[in-house]
Amino acid sequence: MDDRHVIEITTWLMQSGLKGMAEADLLAGFCERCGANGLPVERSVAVMDTLHPVYERRAFRWDSREPIERVSEYGFSGAGAIADNWLRSAFHHLETTGSVEVRRSLSNGDATDFYLLDDLKAAGFTDFIAIAHRFGDGGTIGDIDCFFSHFATRAKDGFSDRDVAVLRDLLPCLALAVKCVTISGVAGTIAKVYLGQDAANQVLHGKITRGQSDRISAALWFSDLANFTHISDTVDPEEIIPMLNDYADAVISSVQEAGGEVLKLMGDGTLAIFKGRRPNEACSAALNARSLLDRRLLDLNAQRRIEGRPVTDVYLGLHLGEVFYGNIGSEDRLDFTVIGPAVNEVSRIVSLCRSLQSRLLMSASFAAIVAPSQMDSLHSIGQHVLRGVNRAQELFTLMPLI
Repeated sequence: MDDRHVIEITTWLMQSGLKGMAEADLLAGFCERCGANGLPVERSVAVMDTLHPVYERRAFRWDSREPIERVSEYGFSGAGAIADNWLRSAFHHLETTGSVEVRRSLSNGDATDFYLLDDLKAAGFTDFIAIAHRFGDGGTIGDIDCFFSHFATRAKDGFSDRDVAVLRDLLPCLALAVKCVTISGVAGTIAKVYLGQDAANQVLHGKITRGQSDRISAALWFSDLANFTHISDTVDPEEIIPMLNDYADAVISSVQEAGGEVLKLMGDGTLAIFKGRRPNEACSAALNARSLLDRRLLDLNAQRRIEGRPVTDVYLGLHLGEVFYGNIGSEDRLDFTVIGPAVNEVSRIVSLCRSLQSRLLMSASFAAIVAPSQMDSLHSIGQHVLRGVNRAQELFTLMPLI
């Protein structure tokens, strides 16, 4: 490979990274261009940590001959075959020793002391090189602090000195391009995890200025755990967070599966909205979420009873009204949420669940949109005063079908 090819590959990497090409495609395109220009790369793997609530790192693979799994995501488990393989890998060796590069000439009898080297040798590979590109303190986010990559060839004499020199020259560009795409994905993940899908999309598309909000009609969901204060006062403090996580997972999964957006978690409380193109669609989605939640709670409580852990239920208030949806806060500390009288009302509605001995309470405006198929189970429980609301409101619930 001559200098002109090096420049062409470097230019392609920079342009592709700026365009946001997927990491696996960047690796594949890089390896294919190397091979086409005389650098005999025939297999490659690249690994980077990520910042994700479920996955710890991601791996990208390419092979010139065989179809392989191009992308893998690995969780935080510290045990099992995957963890053992990582501990035996050349990447882990580079990570723990602080080395930049490690190489094994498989055709010259070098030790096959890293994970996969025996397989590579059996498949006819003759040379293997693994390289680490570490980021400076100002270029790291969480544990995303290094780009690991390895390359193997079947060339009779392995990689030449010129091949290795070219790889060393080109790999910082590949590392930078992959890092650019990875960090962009991390920004989207963080926004989605903490804001929800819809709010995250709006923020990431530029809706980040205080006062930017839309007036929308939505079905509002406000739920909290039944008897949570009593439970938290009587159980082992170490049980509180796992319990909140179990029930929050049931609520959030149900809301999202039904098409809603969870906007805020407040201790044991959850605020969510269902937008829908029409009010009846939004209300139907909210009721569907409640049905999904009921099924999840049956399974969750059965499992927790088996484990001898405390169980509870979820109180839910549903309301339909207009709200402002957008950025509220100071110039440099914002919350993307909903505000307005309707939000206050739904929070007051759910607070009456315990005293009215009802797991589900709906406002009159919400009940008016309930699907005809559910009308027979709709039941008024009379007029009730909501704290901070001027007039009494009629509340409804759904009676179990016999």
